[in-house]
Amino acid sequence: MKRIIKKVAVLGSGIMGSRIACHFANIGVQVLLLDMVPRELLPEEEAKGLTLENKQVRNRIVNTALQTAIASNPAPLYKKTEARLIQTGNFDDDLPRIAECDWTIEVVVENLKIKQSVFERVEQFRKPGTLITSNTSGIPIHLMLDGRSEDFRTHFCGTHFFNPPRYLKLLEIIPTEETDQEVTNFLLNYGDLYLGKTTVLAKDTPAFIANRVGIYGIMQVLHVMEKLGLNVDEVDRLTGPVVGRPKSATFRTSDVVGLDTLAKVAQGLYQTGEADEKRDLFQLPAYIQQMLEKNWLGDKTRQGFYKKTKNPDGATEILTLDLKTMEYGPKQKVRFQSMEMLKPIEDLRKRLKAFSQAQDKAGEFFRETSYGLFQYVTNRIPEISDELYRIDDAMRAGFGWELGPFETWDAFGVRETVTAMEAAGYKPAQWVYEMLEAGHETFYRSQNNQRQYYDLLTKDYRQIPGTENFVLLDVLRGTNVVWKNAGCSIIDLGDGILNVEFHSKMNAMGSEIIQGLNKGIDLAEQSFRGVVVGNEAANFSAGANLGLVFMYALDQEYDELNLMIKQFQNTMMRMRYSAVPVVAAPHGLTLGGGCELCLHADRVQAAAETYIGLVEFGVGLIPGGGGTKEMTLRTSAAYEEGDTEYNALRNVFMTIGTAKVSTSAAEAYDLGFMRHGDGITLNTNRQLAEAKAEAILLAEAGYTRPTPKTNIKVQGRGGLGMFITGAHAMHAAGFISEHDRKISEKLAYVMCGGDLSMPSEVSEQYLLDLEREAFLSLCGERKTLERIKSILTTGKPLRN
Repeated sequence: MKRIIKKVAVLGSGIMGSRIACHFANIGVQVLLLDMVPRELLPEEEAKGLTLENKQVRNRIVNTALQTAIASNPAPLYKKTEARLIQTGNFDDDLPRIAECDWTIEVVVENLKIKQSVFERVEQFRKPGTLITSNTSGIPIHLMLDGRSEDFRTHFCGTHFFNPPRYLKLLEIIPTEETDQEVTNFLLNYGDLYLGKTTVLAKDTPAFIANRVGIYGIMQVLHVMEKLGLNVDEVDRLTGPVVGRPKSATFRTSDVVGLDTLAKVAQGLYQTGEADEKRDLFQLPAYIQQMLEKNWLGDKTRQGFYKKTKNPDGATEILTLDLKTMEYGPKQKVRFQSMEMLKPIEDLRKRLKAFSQAQDKAGEFFRETSYGLFQYVTNRIPEISDELYRIDDAMRAGFGWELGPFETWDAFGVRETVTAMEAAGYKPAQWVYEMLEAGHETFYRSQNNQRQYYDLLTKDYRQIPGTENFVLLDVLRGTNVVWKNAGCSIIDLGDGILNVEFHSKMNAMGSEIIQGLNKGIDLAEQSFRGVVVGNEAANFSAGANLGLVFMYALDQEYDELNLMIKQFQNTMMRMRYSAVPVVAAPHGLTLGGGCELCLHADRVQAAAETYIGLVEFGVGLIPGGGGTKEMTLRTSAAYEEGDTEYNALRNVFMTIGTAKVSTSAAEAYDLGFMRHGDGITLNTNRQLAEAKAEAILLAEAGYTRPTPKTNIKVQGRGGLGMFITGAHAMHAAGFISEHDRKISEKLAYVMCGGDLSMPSEVSEQYLLDLEREAFLSLCGERKTLERIKSILTTGKPLRN
């Protein structure tokens, strides 16, 4: 049957329920969010003369929860205005309204009896044939079906969202033996295509996939940590970005999630894990028991493995818990020889390989924790999953790992690692030996532009299902690179489309990337029909190479600096006015020069989580790569529509002047960084494929080289006077510094077209020349150099 999800009911408005509701609103689905009716009045309600029968009292729990979610940081909504799609109510008055819904999701407290009682009530009103799922993190799905009808059973499934639902990509789909296959297939596809999730089919086993493996990994870390005598600071350094894991590593993650939550899952795995050979590892160490007794649960109780406090000078200080004394002390510097060795190795796979061979205590820790993890996941197949790639998908999407366990093992080298694991007492499952004996040396391989995994059932490689709809640069790099330099690669995506991929640090845009962009367009104009600019890194681009700007400015090499900025501007114009369509595919941080690139593309196909903005003001500059020109050009249309009050110009000026960055791609439209015709991709796995499709669409529609604009309306002295007056007033009132006032005047000068006596029409090149002149003059300011130096050395802007 064809299913269309127009309205979803979410039962339970706690942290997960309210945020799941928000994420459905993000994609334009109507939501009915319900929770319990309060049993007692609050003092302020009594003071107003309200009773338990008043609607505002009866919906207090759900409304308070939703408003808390909307105001929270990180925000669960792409735009706060999307909250209009969420209607609230309570179980007693509004449960019959679930008959209007196509999907009902239960998100009440993790208690089997309570869930069963909710489902008993749901069955009275649910429309037959509609989806009914439970967002549980560990309760066996099949136990919830006691007493339910056949229609309920066949349409019931577990849907385990990870918190926060907007940001963590994992959605585990856990069917029971009675779930209709059509329901399972629909949820797997819907989660991927519409919710932007990595949907992973999981079996109805304790903690499913991600939490089962993730909690094991944490407990293994605690075990090896104690064995080797390491401390909290050392372990968090060794289990963070250096090995492709989140900055929060092990103990900071525990503080964020909550030690009570971690302990509950671990205890649940111990109680239900009679068949798990590592069951004893899930027993909580004595120091965690003490922390639970002291209510040191992490962020929710203001102290856990870390504690934020004030030093005698009033400055914030982070203290670390000593697990031997159970006392807090200053964070300790972590010194391992291997850490210095790993610093220059950018490629994660090469870094992991090198770390696995390190001979200091850090290397020993990394090997033993990795070997234990490798052994554990081999023994979980086919218990928790029939396919190994699902385990890797779950760990990347649910725990933020850059590489899953089997991908990491491939980086180590499978055959040699098996020998080392045996010596360390971590012998893997028999199927690994069978794989190696058959001559298969890796868990994954790339062949015929496909990513394939080793399948235990067929004992051969198979394509990962669904990836036929993806463009995977990691696969194409082996065979389809047509040109490359130190900063970027040009890859043939097929169908006449090239992709320019950055791979500098933070994808900062320097001379190599400028060369690559020009080369990509040259090649496309000669032999292809379109260009995509995209990559698979954590961020699209953190901006231009500030280190180079700082060096030239410090040495007063203004001719070199002028040439560098002019080359950047020319490249942006080359993209905008090429003979082939150019589509930008931004995601994550898309700042400064990265934003300017997007402004000059024919189309932008942005990931939903794109944080885009012109941030040069924060380092004492104005956008100099065409960003100021382009945003001014975009305001010109407002004058044609009758904007005599300069509202559009003022809004853009404030966006640039406050270095505003969108909190999502949806907000980027409001800020003018994206326009009608640009697209948003929910699932980043699909982004490059959709960007490629957009380039093909533009080419096949008969793309014609645009003509540079010569009729951009600017306001001259009339607009400039308004901005200068405002900047002086802000400075006089103490809201901005003297240097900020100077930058503001430079920005206004460019956006108003300079010292023109009246509103006039100017060309793009005219504005680019003004922009470059202003940028260069600000580079000569001591305050600007101080700000750039602060960014380069501390990562934080200096206000002066």
